[in-house]
Amino acid sequence: MTKDVLHYSTLIDQAMRGVVRDVLKQISRAGLPGEHHFYISFSTVFPGVQISEQLKARYPKEITIVLQHQFWDFKVDERMFTVTLSFGGVPEKLVIPFAALTAFADPSVKFGLQFQQEETEAVESESMDLLQDLAPKAADNVPGDDSTAEIISLDSFRKK
Repeated sequence: MTKDVLHYSTLIDQAMRGVVRDVLKQISRAGLPGEHHFYISFSTVFPGVQISEQLKARYPKEITIVLQHQFWDFKVDERMFTVTLSFGGVPEKLVIPFAALTAFADPSVKFGLQFQQEETEAVESESMDLLQDLAPKAADNVPGDDSTAEIISLDSFRKK
């Protein structure tokens, strides 16, 4: 079998992250319609992620946030999004590069995506650019509801 020199799995992950980016851009302009709400999981150690030291200690590898009723200062650009959430009554600002995402779900329509953590030099280079562009910020986790969403995993399509 031919080696995948075109890196299809990376292209698919980038396309799926683009879906999340486009959805979040739409929400940043028009707000959440109907019952839509999002669970967004991301690596807390990915370069460019900015969360408070308290949250980092509490969630040393990964955190899941919920965008539903109470979130503020929501901004989305091509490489990342920022949002302020309340954790235990304390507002905290999060800076999240799309490359740090590990999962995205909208339980209202049973939609979900799971991402592979990119470990290529290109991603590391882009992450370093992000670090230079960003100022220190803060973050926290929000508990979600008990509903489940169907998660689409691409592992079965990837070469091992």
